Amino acid sequence: MQKESTMEFLSRPHSIRISEVTCDSFRIDWAAEPGDSGRVTHYFIDLSRKEARDPNRFKHKDVPTKLVTKAVPLPMTVRGHWFLSPRTEYSVAVQTAVKQPDGEYLVSEWSEVIEFCTGDYSTAHLQQLQLKAGSIAGRLRPFTVFYRNQTQEYFQHIRLQCGGVMPPTLKDSSGSVGSPINGALSGVFFSCNTEFDTGLPPNDSPYGAVRFQIPAGQLFSPDTHLYFADFYCMYTPYHYVVLVLAPGGSEGDCFCQDRLPELDPAHNPFLTRTQQDGAEPVYSHAHDVILEVVFAAPVALAHGMLGEISGHMLMSQTTANAKKDPSCKTCNISVGR
Repeated sequence: MQKESTMEFLSRPHSIRISEVTCDSFRIDWAAEPGDSGRVTHYFIDLSRKEARDPNRFKHKDVPTKLVTKAVPLPMTVRGHWFLSPRTEYSVAVQTAVKQPDGEYLVSEWSEVIEFCTGDYSTAHLQQLQLKAGSIAGRLRPFTVFYRNQTQEYFQHIRLQCGGVMPPTLKDSSGSVGSPINGALSGVFFSCNTEFDTGLPPNDSPYGAVRFQIPAGQLFSPDTHLYFADFYCMYTPYHYVVLVLAPGGSEGDCFCQDRLPELDPAHNPFLTRTQQDGAEPVYSHAHDVILEVVFAAPVALAHGMLGEISGHMLMSQTTANAKKDPSCKTCNISVGR
């Protein structure tokens, strides 16, 4: 039980400061009257997630978390993937307390409430995801083209309004909440997976009946850097790996260098370019995951060809703004989702 103190007993904490915020930790500091420091035995930290604009309807409702900790020198680190998620807004308030011989607490008033937002996955977190993705990627299969499906209206717009060049668009919020590219990196989005029996791109697509195909070497050249960006699923057996191809020295390349693990183009489990002396390059993709490839630069229609696909739209398979399954043991790591 807690007994409310008078202001004379413990001063109200104030001037809350949050620093060194990561995807699953932060440091907190505050000010109080000098005479309190020798008496305070415990801190109570009230941490609440702000209501999301686009809540994940599959996830359990979040509840406020009150952390109780013994008094330590400030600033103190608060860390815990079980109650902190990446890129999420929180409100926090603190209370100081003195534990009495009878086990009860005399407490201060609550501090003011302040708000902060947790950060993206670090490169170390992404490397953990990369290892998990690599463990299920399966064997490599050859392919020759990257492809992009859209509607007839989209490609008509590109011809008439964009000079025949597909401009990069901002990555949406699909996949892991903590992926650094979500809402931050622009690119043109491609696939490269092929059918097992034909070795060709599938006839179905959730994105449109018109397909743009471009030779693999146009995007995946020796001048292009390859990065790992995400690994996720959407409450289905299928798993997706997001890769970025960025022309060396481009704005997208500079963005990725500080935030994403770079992959060796010839030796990685997802997407490779290999070449024997004097031979043409061979391009291969992982068979057991669905690759989403973000090319971080404009792409001209003149470098490829357009055609219509014969299959169905399969809108249920779209990944646009899709939320990651936070309960999947295959594609989650021990930080926030």
